[in-house]
Amino acid sequence: MLAARLHAFGRAADVLSLDELDLTPPAPDEVRLEMLASPVNPADLNVIEGTYGQLPDLPAIPGNEGVGRVAALGAAVTALRPGDLVAPLGSGSWCGARNVPADRVVPLPAGVDPHQASMITVNPPTAYALLHDFAALASGDWVVQNAANSGVGRCVIQLARRLGLRTLNVVRRPELIDELLALGADRVVLDNTDLRTTGAALMGGASARLALNAVGGASALNLANALAPGSPLVTYGAMARQPLKIPNGLLIFGGLSFHGFWLRSWFRDKPTAEQHRIFGLLGEMLRDGTIHVPIHRTFPLREIQTALAEAVADRRGGKVLLDLQAR
Repeated sequence: MLAARLHAFGRAADVLSLDELDLTPPAPDEVRLEMLASPVNPADLNVIEGTYGQLPDLPAIPGNEGVGRVAALGAAVTALRPGDLVAPLGSGSWCGARNVPADRVVPLPAGVDPHQASMITVNPPTAYALLHDFAALASGDWVVQNAANSGVGRCVIQLARRLGLRTLNVVRRPELIDELLALGADRVVLDNTDLRTTGAALMGGASARLALNAVGGASALNLANALAPGSPLVTYGAMARQPLKIPNGLLIFGGLSFHGFWLRSWFRDKPTAEQHRIFGLLGEMLRDGTIHVPIHRTFPLREIQTALAEAVADRRGGKVLLDLQAR
């Protein structure tokens, strides 16, 4: 089977190769997956560069998420059947096939689009956790976020709408405003909008009960200025690569709280049964279109270097996917 393999950390063209590998039969507690598709996520690029928070032992097959079809079962596996569509948890998806412990795959509902299903284990659960784990939100409450056109940002908009929440969304490009409004956003503004002076008017006199920050720097402070007293700001990304600078008054007089979110910690702390319950809900939402992640382009694995270059290009219209069975 063909696999992309990382032999060192650095520039992808120098450290990532395409190798033909032999795959052993699955162990008793494993399943063999025929891998169908996998997205190129920012975390994948960070792993290749060696800048991610947790790095694999080398050589390693990258790919933090994907979707596969069960091709064979280990002797002790009884909960899955050949032909089942599943999402493996953990890295190693940029390959044509892989063996995975049966308790590290998420069963997916029949009829879900495999390309959409390949993106179920990173952005949708991140959005779900951000909206459920940090504030007791009620129908009609406002959530403010930057990077609203990102994969997580789009999932936040769609999930919030289903939950009866309202979203104030900050983006960098004016052409994104109508697109996100059509997706279900309540308000979309450019990142030069001063939310300290305009936030209440944009939210009909209210203040946000939750802020979601994927940028950092001045953008994070702008979100904090739109929050109601005692509300949390959650940071899950750092696109601007600038630290948060929060005035003392927002802590002393506003009582704001600041949190970080890392999906790997979420996976570590959530019981398996709860993970599967959440992924079951998300799978149904992907199947019925409640959640839909736009796809920019799809590449065969043999064009991995072109796919990686496209993934870092500005003004993409969605995710870059790898078709792992295309030749």
